[in-house]
Amino acid sequence: MQFQIRAFAGGKLAILTYEAPDADDASRQATAQGYTVLSVQRPSNSGGALLRRGAKFPLILFSQELLALLEAGLSLVESIEALAEKESKPETKRVLAGVVEQLYEGRTLSAAMQKFPVEFPDLYAATVRASERTGDLPQALQRYVAYQSQMEIVKKKITSALIYPVILLGTGLLVTVFLLGYVVPSFSSIYADLGTKLPLMSRVLLSWGQLLEANGPAIGIGAATSLVLLIWFFGRESTRSWLLAKLWTIPAFGEKVRIYQLARFYRTLGMLLQGGTPAVTALNMSADLLQAGLRDRLQAAASRIREGIALSTAMEEFGLTTPVAQRMLAVGERTGRMGEMTDRVAAFYDEEIARFVDWFTRLFEPLLMAFIGIVIGGIVVAMYLPIFELAGSIQ
Repeated sequence: MQFQIRAFAGGKLAILTYEAPDADDASRQATAQGYTVLSVQRPSNSGGALLRRGAKFPLILFSQELLALLEAGLSLVESIEALAEKESKPETKRVLAGVVEQLYEGRTLSAAMQKFPVEFPDLYAATVRASERTGDLPQALQRYVAYQSQMEIVKKKITSALIYPVILLGTGLLVTVFLLGYVVPSFSSIYADLGTKLPLMSRVLLSWGQLLEANGPAIGIGAATSLVLLIWFFGRESTRSWLLAKLWTIPAFGEKVRIYQLARFYRTLGMLLQGGTPAVTALNMSADLLQAGLRDRLQAAASRIREGIALSTAMEEFGLTTPVAQRMLAVGERTGRMGEMTDRVAAFYDEEIARFVDWFTRLFEPLLMAFIGIVIGGIVVAMYLPIFELAGSIQ
């Protein structure tokens, strides 16, 4: 969780934000960085928090612009100063000015970024830190931009595949609510006046219509309250974790979720290895991308690697790879190109996920359309069935 700290350092008052399990840990992080902590509070989940999330630091844009300025021949300090001068958003300008101030004090860029852990995640700072040892900051920025771009491409593929089913489901739900909330009550009053014996489905709809007419406001309030509670329930982190755990138990979907997480993990691992980060350190830094069960396996694999076991062997031993990926890792170890090979493993996994998403949407969309058609058609037929029977009796 996030904690907001008011602190004093260097004659200036600063407001810092830290990710920590509790307030004491957040205070310790600030103290370790040389701040005198004045107060610690947890940001509320109100509209102000939403605005803060909306004003997120543009890390990718910053990386692209910094890369362009460095390649144009400007020094690191000159480049960040130029970005700070042209920045129009006060919060972003404050962060860049703080980084420049840290650089003038003699700190490295990675150390300066660690003063702003929310704006510059640990993964980003580690990438920059590794480049400082090798002197290839532009290449590190290029790798990070390419890494984030590839991650966004995968997310967009999954999101775009879900757009049509969500629209279809929403439209079907709206039509069903309209039929049950407006059309059925109108028909129920007509059938009640007829007094004839109705089919079972028509009687069910008639009962629903009468119930809605008698208790319309109460049912509406109850439905709205239930919707709000559902949104709150599914918005909780614990609920999402529980749903993900249940999804893992489904044979087909569970394996694909595992592959998706491994794809993100190997892409991150590849970027860190190519940047010069040691293997065990890179494994530990990438662990947060995995679900708790896989994270435990990764820690066990890292322990085996410290003992001298090959990375490909340790990953296979603890179920963190597939047969094809394991061979690719072994090739990377023999050729000394492990960073490049883990990136290829991630690409292999991405293609597998893309094929599954394409197959699933092709199967799910017609099934969803058929289900919605059956529901809406059943309601319409149940409403008109007494009319058909009445017309048949007249004939």
